[in-house]
Amino acid sequence: MANVRPQNRRIDPASVKGWGVDIDPRNDPTYPYRQRNEEGGGKMDWPRPPLQPRSVEILRSVEHNRLPAVLGTSTPPRGLSGAFRRAAFAYSESDWRHWLILLGADRLNMVEGDLGDLARGHLPNIPREMGLRAEWQHNRANLIGKMVLAASVSAAVWTLCRWPREVRRRGN
Repeated sequence: MANVRPQNRRIDPASVKGWGVDIDPRNDPTYPYRQRNEEGGGKMDWPRPPLQPRSVEILRSVEHNRLPAVLGTSTPPRGLSGAFRRAAFAYSESDWRHWLILLGADRLNMVEGDLGDLARGHLPNIPREMGLRAEWQHNRANLIGKMVLAASVSAAVWTLCRWPREVRRRGN
């Protein structure tokens, strides 16, 4: 508890690297937009564009009370991954569960796509989709490490799956 910094202790700005870098308005990237007095009012006074017509289901964050004018409609939520995405949007964007569920939905969507390819008779080229050729060319040591790890885990799982059968056979 002795290492806990008191909350009322002030920080010396000179001791913080980069403190005050935006004091000079010529060095502040938001400077022209902060002071818009010469442009007429200092506010966004443009009319809201008309909303894009919705042709698919659009998921909306709980933080926003309306949809944006332009929507991403290329990959609407569907299947089990779509159900995961709907569940994710029940949480706030500041909640880790929102993002964790979306990551899981992305992985599930990849598996659904591969299963869909197989159902249509197309064999996916998984090594190419994973970028193994580029990994071999540019990061060979890491790829070899991943392959050794995958082989070790596979061998361990195979051994554990076979082990009870071997024990049973010896007992008879």
